[in-house]
Amino acid sequence: MSLLRHFHLLNSPLGPMSIKVELQKIGLLGLQLIWHFLHFIVSAFYFVVGIATTLESYLISWGFPCKYKHLNIDRVQYLAIVVESDEAYNTLKMIELLEWLVSLGIRSVCLYDAEGVLKQSKEIILKKVKNASEFQGIDEPLQLNKKGITLEFISASDGKEAIARAANFLLQNKWRKTNMSGDHKRCLSESQMTEALKAVGCGGLDPDLILVYGPTRCHFGFPAWRIRYTEILHMGPLKSMKYGSLLKAIYKFTRVRQNYGK
Repeated sequence: MSLLRHFHLLNSPLGPMSIKVELQKIGLLGLQLIWHFLHFIVSAFYFVVGIATTLESYLISWGFPCKYKHLNIDRVQYLAIVVESDEAYNTLKMIELLEWLVSLGIRSVCLYDAEGVLKQSKEIILKKVKNASEFQGIDEPLQLNKKGITLEFISASDGKEAIARAANFLLQNKWRKTNMSGDHKRCLSESQMTEALKAVGCGGLDPDLILVYGPTRCHFGFPAWRIRYTEILHMGPLKSMKYGSLLKAIYKFTRVRQNYGK
């Protein structure tokens, strides 16, 4: 802006207001430049982290460092794979992931997605994964498939049904009895809910480790009563899964010391 224009603006009735508007525009432009600069810094940081993670994954897949060759796989008695429902349609990726787990020595896996997509693909998965079998008795002692892998398929509907059946069981067997005895206190404890879930056959096994594949860091509604002592790790999108990242996640879990409280 020239000095002559400044002079005309100051001497015009709207001069100070025009200068204020110009300053506001300059301020907004400065804020936008700062935001774009910060966005560039953050994006560059995550880009570098992504490259480093990918390189590390390939190195682990190639056997470097050597510590990842020695896994205490016995600590992972029961593993759960939680997949975002849209990505669960990628059956080939799921089969590949299960084959990796078999090669690592994992013998029992729970497959979960909220909408039950994996349950719909159950026949294909059981057919394509070598020596795979379906786990039926969820409240029975875990029977390991020594030749292959045992799979459990669940969805969010299973959890809702389990809660409804357990609530009905408690209504019939606890609250009605307490009303008949004259005790009107209706306090529900966690242990009573656990017993009710087991009584209706919906208790289920607690996974030692949950690996979440999806765009967000959450368990997508996995039954809460089955993850009280479970370690949860986010693995990123299923389409970008890497063998090295899987190996690293299981290795880190086997190296963690766990203290269980009451």
